[in-house]
Amino acid sequence: MMNRNHAFSLTRKRLAGLYAGTMGLILAACGFGFYESMAHEHWESLNRKLATVAGTLHDGIEPVLEQPGKVEPIVDHFLPGLVCVNGTQCPEQAPIAERHIAGVVQQENYYIRFVDPNGKILATVGQQPEGVSLQIPAPSWQTLQAGNGTSYRQVSLFLKTRNQSPWGYIQVGESLEAYETHLARVRWTLIIGLPIAMLLVAGASWWLSGVAMRPVYQSYRQIQQFTADAAHELRTPLAAIRSTVEFTLDEPELSESEVRNTLRIIERQNNRLSNLVQDLLLLSRLDLQGNVIRLSLCCLNTLIEDLIEEFSALAIASDLILKADIQTSQTLIVLGNEEQLYRSFANLMTNAMQYTPPGGIVIMQLNQEEENAILSVKDTGIGISLVEQSRIFDRFYRVNSDRSRKTGGAGLGLSIAQAIVQAHHGKIQVQSDIGKGSVFTVRLPLQIS
Repeated sequence: MMNRNHAFSLTRKRLAGLYAGTMGLILAACGFGFYESMAHEHWESLNRKLATVAGTLHDGIEPVLEQPGKVEPIVDHFLPGLVCVNGTQCPEQAPIAERHIAGVVQQENYYIRFVDPNGKILATVGQQPEGVSLQIPAPSWQTLQAGNGTSYRQVSLFLKTRNQSPWGYIQVGESLEAYETHLARVRWTLIIGLPIAMLLVAGASWWLSGVAMRPVYQSYRQIQQFTADAAHELRTPLAAIRSTVEFTLDEPELSESEVRNTLRIIERQNNRLSNLVQDLLLLSRLDLQGNVIRLSLCCLNTLIEDLIEEFSALAIASDLILKADIQTSQTLIVLGNEEQLYRSFANLMTNAMQYTPPGGIVIMQLNQEEENAILSVKDTGIGISLVEQSRIFDRFYRVNSDRSRKTGGAGLGLSIAQAIVQAHHGKIQVQSDIGKGSVFTVRLPLQIS
């Protein structure tokens, strides 16, 4: 129903678009942040690993270097069976148990080389990248591009002999192929995952916008219904007044009794309009204020006695048994507006008597439950179906749409009763069975002295 209304449908689309756009930006920012954080962490981890290997070799080899440009045997101690010195045949790989630190650099993506101050390679370890030029003096950190397109990350440490003469450089490098492959995999995951996530977000946004707008739409429908019902209730007495006045004006001569009868009709319809307007104003004030005014201490025991006394004559005229059942010896005091509370309970009493056939019983019961006063209006009337119980407190609603003069009113009595009870921070509930009667229960917080 909501989607059939153009204004609500358009608003829902805009709201869903706002939700989806906002969540899309958040997801994109989170995805970009995750990617950058992960790339930075992997990059720092790679640098730390290279720095550790290079630093260990540097600190172990430099103290025993004697002659510039000469690879000392100590190098083979740190990298047993791995050093390939220029002009000699490269040895076979050493057993795993003898590799020590060489276990790291022997992997395919690592290499080590020893370079003299002039840029000549003195010795190498591992598979050397092809097409990588030497830069002397060598920067501490470099990202190099090999001839086959593979990138390498390299750290260079300067070496000196024991007498502080320049010996050359030790360079440790690692291929970035695994690093770039991993980043590419993450990028593709984000490229594919983000649109899928956005589709899910769009669906969730459409559903959430519907959930968010449903109460608004229901309020809108209630206002529409309220306006239609109010117009109906106002139209009836206005039409009666208009027809009466037109009939009177068309009559050339009227007797005194006819004039008085006409005025009585106008007065009755005017009273009906006046009562309806007063009820609507009361509901409007309760809605706007959200609370009652002129608070004072109200004794519910006295209030019940006054109600029974006032409705006794009406009960006798309607052939009903009306009685009070006060089940507590305590005087129950609440903080509220006595006039409005009386109006609320009177509406419940009137409703019970209107829908109870002759010979029935209406009981007003008062009890205490912990820190709450419990007031119940019980009747043996026609009862209310389960479907209608959820709507009887709606404004202008009456069971079976009964608008006959017998039941009277405009269908605002229970709405006013509920609004007053809620303004006193209370609750009102109904329990009913068809043909067995109804019980309206009001729960109000007591004023504890």
